[in-house]
Amino acid sequence: MKVIALIDYGSGNLHSASRALRAAANTAKKTREIRLTSDPDALRHADRIVLPGVGHFADCMEKLNAKDGLLEALKEEVLGEGKPFLGICVGMQLMADLGREDGETEGLGWIGGTVEKIRPTGNLPVPHMGWNELEIASPHPLLDGLSKTPHVYFVHSYAFKTSDQAHSISHADYGGPITAAIARDNLFGTQFHPEKSQSTGLKILSNFVLWQP
Repeated sequence: MKVIALIDYGSGNLHSASRALRAAANTAKKTREIRLTSDPDALRHADRIVLPGVGHFADCMEKLNAKDGLLEALKEEVLGEGKPFLGICVGMQLMADLGREDGETEGLGWIGGTVEKIRPTGNLPVPHMGWNELEIASPHPLLDGLSKTPHVYFVHSYAFKTSDQAHSISHADYGGPITAAIARDNLFGTQFHPEKSQSTGLKILSNFVLWQP
């Protein structure tokens, strides 16, 4: 049976993400084991990898580094072996070069850019919390089959500013554009929570189950 590794490093909405991935596999009519793990060997035996993240950039990066051998295995399997990778919320942000939450923290450096505090116009509250329409700038297999006005669920105070706009494939309007999804090669990330985004999130996750980058 093929395995989707859902990385458990002490920072993520693991149970909701696990249920959503299982539902997505069923929707895609594929049998998949959803394995919650921090074991480097488990990543080597997985077919695709999901990195969730809830909280602060610096804290999440510290926890990821603290798991013995995990970061090295993650780089080996995602960058070296080219396994399909999905980062969710802070899990997406960690792909940046640098995060500026709680000081400056070096990220994974997989997609060029920085994670900056959002500063919406019009006195909109921060954190940005709730439903927003997803505006697609570039086609991508994970965004195939969505409705004409897909809505997704956000909870965040910081957002990814990509160095190359081609890597920012979707945004939401919250007192100005906010990066909602990034992509490069076998990497995909969502600032929103697909596991909380009902039918739109389920479609994105089922597309991930089938994705062959």
